[in-house]
Amino acid sequence: MNDMEYGAPEMFVLTDEEGVEHEFELWDIVEEGDSIYYGLIPHEANIEEDTELVILKVGEENGEEYLATIDNDEEYERIGKIFLERAAEDDEDEEGESGD
Repeated sequence: MNDMEYGAPEMFVLTDEEGVEHEFELWDIVEEGDSIYYGLIPHEANIEEDTELVILKVGEENGEEYLATIDNDEEYERIGKIFLERAAEDDEDEEGESGD
């Protein structure tokens, strides 16, 4: 899977538009240029069949890091494609391991 597969997952609590909190696990990190993006998946207890990856961009203000949504559609599509390619590679690796 990703670099964090052997340790305990890093957890995030995100609040949706209705004020409801949801727990997410950090699945992967993508660095592109000067930007860092987190790919988050719902915590195991909250996973559903049609679960989607949440992609957030790391920002910094006054020396403090924060996570923000990606408002630029082109940027979101580009980064989303990178995460999807990584997920496909992980699936291929897992299939190869089970076939040995």
